[in-house]
Amino acid sequence: MAVEFFKPLVSDIKDMQNLVKDEVDSGTILLRTEDEMATTIRSYTAVRIDSVLVGFCALHVHSINLAEIRSLIVSEDARGKRLGKSLVEHCLEEAKTLGLKEILSLTYQRKFFEDLKFIEISKESLPEHKIWADCIRCKHFPVCDEIALLYKI
Repeated sequence: MAVEFFKPLVSDIKDMQNLVKDEVDSGTILLRTEDEMATTIRSYTAVRIDSVLVGFCALHVHSINLAEIRSLIVSEDARGKRLGKSLVEHCLEEAKTLGLKEILSLTYQRKFFEDLKFIEISKESLPEHKIWADCIRCKHFPVCDEIALLYKI
């Protein structure tokens, strides 16, 4: 089994959208259009097993101090191999390299992120531009049941 972490190309976007489709349909992950993904392609880290895309996530920079882990997905058949953890760890290393201080995650997977040393914070403490830029597009808005967690570098 050959596992490869890589920075995806715009030619990978269709496969990325197919991989995340069920989570988008259920409202667990926000829809990102092809154009949105193309303009932010450098924020993504992806993983392949034997040349097949099985997961990805993005490190979205909000400010000089704050970034967010977004769109974390690992295919069902590749779960249990610690690939999600490795994807987040890649993003945390990238955040350190960029000089960021805090990494945010809005998630339903509290334990997963707490195991990575994220701590729960109040959603009310989130920057307003974050709430209105993304959350308003969520099918669960305005009744948000995600948990906000923060990692301090």
